[in-house]
Amino acid sequence: NPRPRLFRLTRERAVINRLGFNSAGHGAVLGNLLTRRRPRPGPVGVNLGKNADSTDAADDYTTGVRAFAGTADYLVVNVSSPNTPGLRALQSRDALRGLLQAVHGALADTGRENPPPLLLKVAPDLTEDDKQDIAEVASKQGLGGIIATNTTLDRSGLSSPHREEKGGLPGAPLFEKSPRVLARLAQVTEGQIPLIGVGGISSAEDAYAKIR
Repeated sequence: NPRPRLFRLTRERAVINRLGFNSAGHGAVLGNLLTRRRPRPGPVGVNLGKNADSTDAADDYTTGVRAFAGTADYLVVNVSSPNTPGLRALQSRDALRGLLQAVHGALADTGRENPPPLLLKVAPDLTEDDKQDIAEVASKQGLGGIIATNTTLDRSGLSSPHREEKGGLPGAPLFEKSPRVLARLAQVTEGQIPLIGVGGISSAEDAYAKIR
């Protein structure tokens, strides 16, 4: 996305960003992973999203799956970035079901004996119905996990000069919302799906609160 696209909210210990999925493309990323990955420790996840000008979101995701299934330890189906037009609409029940079916099909087509798990990254600005729908679809589609959450569009209680800029808000204010979404997803999935808590963590205490 065009600059400026990053704004610091000093009072709130946060930023607003509208970076978009800024990247040199699949080829460049794959080349970096193949040449630099080892012996770097820890798992490597690849975050997949659709292009801003895409007319076929599923094709973007499945192309990413085919490109990175042999390199990533896990693949993330990101349907929650607020900076890509139409992306969050993919969190609705029918759209999400169709997308995940396409992604699973692409992963099966790679023919890998031990394919990387698929995780779903969701937004913090979900209704109760959204959370229930996501949990049901994720369970039926056999996802390897849910990542909760991405950045928020909520500007409640902010006073910094850049508070009205468009984009996603990470940082300390997100910690007021993201853990509640995580907790609710834990309830509605009944412990059957691994959850990864992200968003607003700025200390070891915050990280432990997410775990709790």
